[in-house]
Amino acid sequence: MAAQTSQGYIQHHLTNLSVGEGFWTWHIDSLFFSVGLGVLFLWLFRSVGKKATTGVPGKLQCFVEMIIEFVDSSVKETFHGRNPVIAPLALTIFVWVFMMNFMDMVPVDWIPSLAAAAGIPYMKVVPTTDLNITFSMAIGVFLLIIYYSIKVKGVSGFVKELTMQPFNHWTMIPVNFLLESVTLIAKPISLALRLFGNLYAGELIFILIALMYGGNMALSALGVTLQLGWLIFHILVITLQAFIFMMLTIVYLSMAHEDH
Repeated sequence: MAAQTSQGYIQHHLTNLSVGEGFWTWHIDSLFFSVGLGVLFLWLFRSVGKKATTGVPGKLQCFVEMIIEFVDSSVKETFHGRNPVIAPLALTIFVWVFMMNFMDMVPVDWIPSLAAAAGIPYMKVVPTTDLNITFSMAIGVFLLIIYYSIKVKGVSGFVKELTMQPFNHWTMIPVNFLLESVTLIAKPISLALRLFGNLYAGELIFILIALMYGGNMALSALGVTLQLGWLIFHILVITLQAFIFMMLTIVYLSMAHEDH
């Protein structure tokens, strides 16, 4: 990779490989890694499910079973309706978001350097540092909230929820609608921005540490120490953010199933 200024180095690592312009811009790297990790998740869990035994399980089967039991218990404790879709959805969200977050553990220069050697100018490897990815997942959850709200409560019940709460009087309908609409719209926005903000900040810290110490042999030991220290702490961050995204999804869908 050609020598760059500090600003150029940071900008290079924060730029997506894109095609198109304006609204129709496609971030090819984010799509590639998010879809690729999703396919990997489906293949891995399907393979473990097909090879599962009733005897002493292998390490991979034991690990997958632990994740499934953890997610299942979280759903049972949080979701108060009856819907066979919620547990598989929660499992998919938790594992998929964690896998996308985990790409932040890859040293910041490895994949971009390989891409540059292959003639690809930009390559961001952490899909959850892309607002397009986090918002697309959050909008998917939002559409499920609307769907189940209407399915469980009916159109009239959903409209009543938006117009007759918290003040149960017809004169307060405009105020109720404004308050409830803001609350409803805030759900996907908070989901998307929380995940994006935490992962973007984590990636930026990795980049800054690499920028400060990566090229200085006298300080390389300190750089490695800082990178390792932040990596250990960041494992907690990426796991927690996947868990929060999953739990908020369960809570929001549980609220959508409540018919007052």
